[in-house]
Amino acid sequence: MKQLCIFLVLLCKICQVQVVQTSSVIQDIGVKTAKVGENVTLHCVCRDDAVTFLSWYQQTLDGNPNLISTRMKESREANIYTTFKERFQVPALREKCINHLIITNLRLSDSATYYCGVLVFNNIEFGQGVFLQVETRLSNIRSTVHQPAMEPLRLGESVNLSCIVNTEACVGGQSLYWFRHGASQPAVVYPGEGRCTSLSSEKHHTAYCTLNLAIKSVSSSDAGTYYCALDSCGEIVFGDGTKVEIVAPPLLVSCLSVALAVSITVLLVLAFIMYKVQKKLRSVCKGTVSHVACPAASDAVSQEADSLHYAALSLKRNSEQHHQEDNMENVCVYSRVRSRHE
Repeated sequence: MKQLCIFLVLLCKICQVQVVQTSSVIQDIGVKTAKVGENVTLHCVCRDDAVTFLSWYQQTLDGNPNLISTRMKESREANIYTTFKERFQVPALREKCINHLIITNLRLSDSATYYCGVLVFNNIEFGQGVFLQVETRLSNIRSTVHQPAMEPLRLGESVNLSCIVNTEACVGGQSLYWFRHGASQPAVVYPGEGRCTSLSSEKHHTAYCTLNLAIKSVSSSDAGTYYCALDSCGEIVFGDGTKVEIVAPPLLVSCLSVALAVSITVLLVLAFIMYKVQKKLRSVCKGTVSHVACPAASDAVSQEADSLHYAALSLKRNSEQHHQEDNMENVCVYSRVRSRHE
């Protein structure tokens, strides 16, 4: 009975409709905005005692990840790599699992995704990542990025995300990107090729661009917020983001709910039956039910075997059957006599 109760508790825990992301890293997520010349602190905390190594990485929109800093968990001093040593710091704190990153005197080139990483049992784990958007105090760029809202999607459906960009011409060139921040996964950057139409006038030269991102057969890993980003003359402009939500089909939810209810009902019935059977067996062994043998009763019979006596009775046959005595064995009937010991 006890084992069954434990099984029921575990089943309830497993069947809860909840997804928990286990990670050893907690860091700032989403998009963080700051101005040129300001200082900013990116927070990171590890929550696993097995962490031995902590690090920071920077990834620009069109580049590969670059290692910023590394330090042992037991050490209070971090190793800052040459490229970042001038303005990047990892302050020494008493808490071993705190690994904050401070960037001073921000520049436009600091706009990038920053990942906090840890080493756990020879496995490297990363936080979800935070995109640092650095803006000029008085921007000369006149650009807007518009993203429409979207209804929740069902598993297996396909979707085409879109955004509209209005921007002025820039000497340094312009690039379009999709930036995804997932609810449970590191951020991902998708380079995009938008279709742009030039709109020129005597005073201004502007462009009207559309950018699409196709997602086929969506799954739970595709959930998150998708930002359309414009990189214009070194300054990055983000849209408000399109939230992609994945929901299970109503029929599937109903079937799973019914199956769960039936399973729980069957388990409860089995638990009740087992309880009644065990109760009956206990009453039998105590002698309250007759005609059923139990281990205790068999032991009592074996103990009384020594107190039994046997008597042999000889049966006499008539004269007509006397001639058959030579061919037949004597028939004896044994009677068991139980003696009581005072």
